[in-house]
This record gives sequence, C-alpha cells and structure tokens, in this order.
Amino acid sequence: MDDEAGMARAIELAASVRAWAHPNPWVGAVLDTGAEGATQRPGAGGHGRHAEAVALDEAGRDAEAATLYVTLEPCVAFDGKRTPPCAQRIIDAGVRRVVVGIEDGDPRVQGRGIDALRAAGVDVEVGVLADDITTQLRPYLHHRTTGRPFVVLKLAATLDGRTAAPDGTSQWITGVAARKDAHRLRAESDAVLVGAGTVRADDPALTVRLVDGPDPRRVVLGRAPDNAKVRPCDEVEGDVADVLARLGSEGVLQVLVEGGASVAGELHRRGLVDRYVVYLAPALFGGDDALGLFSGAGASTIGGVWRGRIVDIARVGDDLRVELEPEQERA
Repeated sequence: MDDEAGMARAIELAASVRAWAHPNPWVGAVLDTGAEGATQRPGAGGHGRHAEAVALDEAGRDAEAATLYVTLEPCVAFDGKRTPPCAQRIIDAGVRRVVVGIEDGDPRVQGRGIDALRAAGVDVEVGVLADDITTQLRPYLHHRTTGRPFVVLKLAATLDGRTAAPDGTSQWITGVAARKDAHRLRAESDAVLVGAGTVRADDPALTVRLVDGPDPRRVVLGRAPDNAKVRPCDEVEGDVADVLARLGSEGVLQVLVEGGASVAGELHRRGLVDRYVVYLAPALFGGDDALGLFSGAGASTIGGVWRGRIVDIARVGDDLRVELEPEQERA
C-alpha cells in the first residue's frame, strides 16, 4: 500500500462518520495490515474510541512493525477516557511508521503527538493529502484555532433570488433531493440556529429526518411559541456574535443557520458567516415584489458589493447547490 492510497482510504473512513463523531474530530486510520477504523460516536458501544484505537484493536499483534495512516495527528492527552492517548497506544503497539495527514490545531496537541512518536523511535511523515484533510476537517480546525463555531448559512431561492411570495408563503421552493441534502447539513452540525420569526411563520421541527444522523441542538434567537415543533430548544437573547462565542465555548464545532432573512442579513453584514450554502431551484417569481434572501440594508454602491469565492457547485436533483466562502477566512 503506497502512502497516498493508505491516506485516501483513511479519508473515506473519516467521511463515513462525519455526522456522528462530533464534538470529536472525524478521523480515519488505516494499517497496512488491512485493519482500519474511524472515530466512534461518543457514548456508543465503543465508548467513543478514536480512529487509531479502533484500527489498533482490530489489528491486535499484527500492528507490530506496521505502517499506520491517520488523517489527524494522534492525541497525547487524556480526555476522560480510560484508555491511554493515541500516541502512547501506537508506541505500545510497536507500530514502526506513522503517516499523518495534518497536524492537530488543538493547543493541547499541536505537534506534541508527532514529537512523542518520534521520541519513541517511530518514523513519522506528515503532510500526505494534507489539503484534502484540511478541507474535510475545516469546522474542527476553525473551532480549535478561533474558539468559535464554523458558521454555515443555508439559503434556498429561485433563480431570480427570491425566497417567498409576497403573501409570505415559502415552503418547498426546492425539491426533495435538495431538502435531503439540507438534512445532511443538519446532521453534520452540532447546532442549528433560527430566528423566532421563522419559528412563528414556518413552525419548523429542525430535526434530521431524511438522512441517517443525529438531531442537532436547536437554538432560537428570541422566544419560541409554547407549542412550537422546535421545542425542546435553547432560547437566547442578545448579540448574535456573543451567542456564537458562547456556543463555541460549549464545544459546538459547527452551527447551521437556517433563517430567516433578518438573521441571515445580520450575520452576513457582520462577517460572521464562514460558508454560504445556497440551493437554487429552477423557478422564477418573475417580479420585484417577492421576498429576497436577506432583509435590511445591503451594499449602497457597486464597490461595496460582498465578493467571495465559489468552493463547490453540484446538481442536487433538479436544483443547484452553490457553496461560497469569504475570500479570506476571518481570524
């Protein structure tokens, strides 16, 4: 097994647990013996074992003198587990060589795992398929380096940029495939954030139903009606930036913002969005009286227009998904 093939398989394994691993990073690990593993769901039968531990347990004595491919630097600190940190597990197993995708941005690790392996005589190489892994672990790395959650703003509109009719009706602009894809985003997020106005107007449950995955924590800016489907939920007041900072301090890696136009407009204008996911339906309102993606004041001149970069475009059923990010990630 060459290094890129081993790491590519580890990336596949990490992707398979994307919705279930958080608040831990979603990591894949492969031994050249054929044993492999991915981060387990916290609280699952494996007690949330890290990917390296899963692969080493499967390999048993075959791990001795083997090469291990792992997407993220092995940990070196106890985090409440009864098992040793992964770096020590690797050393104790007698692994000869470790190929690491990227260094961990967590200050508790940040090179220490690699140093520990090398100090024990393990041959370590870092950087194989690093760009792919950095993209895959973007929310985790963002949280560990900034303390804030990675904010994904999900929007759905017709091709002429409208989200609701003048009478306020707006449900099901996009098709089933796009709605299923949006449920994937929910499953991958620790929390989903909406304004109280959206709760009153649409009464969304904000649960994961169309894909296999856990329900996110539901956060409402303002007060939700007593009989709202979104309950149980967290009702929060105050500055939205402070809300996001608090969620980050509570271990939330990714927040999915699902509305409405007022919340979307405020987050956008304040530069609090890390990724925009826009679903475009093959439909046209055909006028200027339907509601747009954002409410509030926008750019007053062409020079003030927000410009980012498109990072992905995909056909989702009959709809189009466009993903944008700011030109430079905020510090």
